[in-house]
Amino acid sequence: MRVLLAFDKFKHALSAGAACHTAAAAIREAFPNAHTDEAPLADGGEGFCEILTHAAKGKLHRHKVHGPRLQPVEAHYGEVDLAQVPKAARDLADLPDHGQLAIVELAQASGLQLLTPEDRDPWHATTFGTGELLALAANRHARAILLGLGGAATNDLGLGALEAIGLEFRDTNGSPLQKISPAKFGDLARIVGEPWPHIPDLRIACDVRNTLLGPNGATAMYAPQKGLIAEDYTKMEKALGAMAKKLCAHFDQPKTIMMEAGTGASGGTGFGLRIACAAKLVLGFDLISAWLRLNERVRAADLIITGEGRFDHGSLSGKAAGTLAELALKHNKKLVVIAGQVEESAAAALRARAPAGKVALYALSSAEEESEKAHRATAHRLAAKIKEVF
Repeated sequence: MRVLLAFDKFKHALSAGAACHTAAAAIREAFPNAHTDEAPLADGGEGFCEILTHAAKGKLHRHKVHGPRLQPVEAHYGEVDLAQVPKAARDLADLPDHGQLAIVELAQASGLQLLTPEDRDPWHATTFGTGELLALAANRHARAILLGLGGAATNDLGLGALEAIGLEFRDTNGSPLQKISPAKFGDLARIVGEPWPHIPDLRIACDVRNTLLGPNGATAMYAPQKGLIAEDYTKMEKALGAMAKKLCAHFDQPKTIMMEAGTGASGGTGFGLRIACAAKLVLGFDLISAWLRLNERVRAADLIITGEGRFDHGSLSGKAAGTLAELALKHNKKLVVIAGQVEESAAAALRARAPAGKVALYALSSAEEESEKAHRATAHRLAAKIKEVF
């Protein structure tokens, strides 16, 4: 039996790679003759850089940079030979055929997981550290940079990242506003300069399709989980809107870009880099799928096992595990979904799309269980569930 193991991360519990390794070890113990193929997934957030870099036989470079609250963090970015990237992935992201590609992951330097719940506050969080990673990659003469967006602690339009690569912000007295964050937006009178000319072509990978503002925008949809209190929603929305207009005016870009899908990604970082760096957006899972040759690997498998921390309707709306599940059913493969928690209505929706007996879903914990206890038990429960399935 050929088994494809394609897990996304179990947030706060297991990385995508660790989940695949855990499942593979359990299968070997339960069914020694099975052949396992491990394909950890990501869609732009945590794990994006490491997964793509390793798949293309590249190198990870580790550096100390600023975290979202300017605390020192160790982050990495990847460097790969473009000739090692499948042509379908290069074409999808409009990348060159030769030279070096740098892979940067916003979550490494500006991710929510870098902050305790008490320190989460999007008014004071910045993407400056992500900009430092972009600068480090550019200084190694990469021909292009691929930036994965997701899991951000920030809501700063990517201005922190732009500050780190050359943009300047001034108050009414002409004094610089350094390490900018939304708390300082009201003091900004003028934007000066532009990103450094040696910053190479920038591609942004994410599956968030939200616009910058409005009921489906960056603030409404994601800022509460980053620590924004409900009473500050209107104030933050106005601050982002005013700053976005200033950025558009400085770079002579139409304000209608704020309504483009994806500009709300990672607290508007997709918007800021689109305006200032002419960055192009590419769907994260489509890129991962082409990069990892998932279509070929699904066709070659007899059984597909996927999962993530929580399988819900969001999973069926573009997230990695849900999209992989749909790909498996498209190829008429047997499918097993194992998640920390499974939303029953999402499970029913997936079953309705599959022939009888083709799909099974399992939860490792209940919604009522204390989360920290469930996180600690995830690896053990995943292994046990795999053995039970087999």
